Amino acid sequence: MKASHLQHKFEQVRTNKVFELFVIAVILFSALLVGAKTYDMPSTVNQVTNVLDWLISAFFLIEITIRFLGEKNKVDFFKSFWNWFDTLIVLVSLLPLENSDTALIARLVRVFRVLRMISIIPELRILLVSLMKALPQLGYVMLLMFIIFYIYAAIGSTLFEDINPKLWGDITISLLTLFRVMTFEDWTDVMYETMEVYPLSWFFYLSFIFFTAFAFLNMVIGIVVNVMEEENAKAYREAHKDEPTINDIAAHLKRLEQKIDGMQRKE
Repeated sequence: MKASHLQHKFEQVRTNKVFELFVIAVILFSALLVGAKTYDMPSTVNQVTNVLDWLISAFFLIEITIRFLGEKNKVDFFKSFWNWFDTLIVLVSLLPLENSDTALIARLVRVFRVLRMISIIPELRILLVSLMKALPQLGYVMLLMFIIFYIYAAIGSTLFEDINPKLWGDITISLLTLFRVMTFEDWTDVMYETMEVYPLSWFFYLSFIFFTAFAFLNMVIGIVVNVMEEENAKAYREAHKDEPTINDIAAHLKRLEQKIDGMQRKE
């Protein structure tokens, strides 16, 4: 009975909004602390930052422990990828690596503690999961985009190599130049240079921009948005799984109508 009472207390702490906001604040402070260490600071300040860093690591360990103890079924804690992710980052950041040859790895691991924001904030989790689920569909779009890139790079290298070898010397350099054109980074300078020799070369650039910057990138955005909508709908259903759906209400109304009809026939 006492253990159940403690588990209930830990569960209340874990689901408390104030506690969640405090964890987010600590994560942000941890990120700022990592950024502060990139500056040259007096030895005293360095010692203070090291102490704060260990305190933050200890807090994260306590927070993970509270989340574990607040789980009714402890096995369910390890069924979540995000729990494994958080636990791994916290445990690695606790390793005493500051005075060893792997101190750089320790600092990098502490940088990754910022990623815990994803596991804490549900909206960020939905964004990341949506992006990962959209990757298979995006792969075909990227493949088609690469084919277009390759064709235009071959054409550009063939036609414009003599005009500017630094931009069109071979197909790999041409691919980089086309990426510059797609991102609109001074692309008109590239176009006007070739138009001095080939006045109609503007069609080459405009058609390429239409296919890549307009068509394909909008397809990428559409795929990601569609998957995000599906994930949001799934999260909504899970959050309101105990509430009756429209179909449940319709079925209940139908049963009431049948019951009323049966009563009227008996009368």
